[in-house]
Amino acid sequence: MTLELPSPIAAYVAANARLDVEGMLSPFTPDAVIFADGGRHEGHAGMRALFEAAVIPVRAIFTPDAVRQENFQENGQVVVEGPAHGDFEGSPIRFTYRFTLDNDAIKALEITA
Repeated sequence: MTLELPSPIAAYVAANARLDVEGMLSPFTPDAVIFADGGRHEGHAGMRALFEAAVIPVRAIFTPDAVRQENFQENGQVVVEGPAHGDFEGSPIRFTYRFTLDNDAIKALEITA
C-alpha cells in the first residue's frame, strides 16, 4: 500500500530513508521548529543538530504506514504514524509525526512515541 503524503512530507520521509541530512532539512521553512525528545529544535541549525545527534548515528529510519489530516481547514496538521527502525534500544518503535504545513513547506513537526 502506498500512502498519499503531501509533497514536503514525502520529501522528508524519502531523505530520512537515505539518512540524508540536507534532504531532510530542505522541505522545512527556514524558521521551522521540531518538538522531539522533550526539546525544541528551531531553524535549520537546530534541526541539523537534532538529526546529526539522534537520527544519523543510530540509523533511525521512519517508515510511515498511516496518514490522516486533523482540522486541516483551520491550519491543521497532517498526522503520519509508523515504526522507526535503527540501531537503538527497543527498535522498532512506533512514532506519531504531526506536521504543520505552510504552503508547500513544513512549518512545524512534533514527534512522539
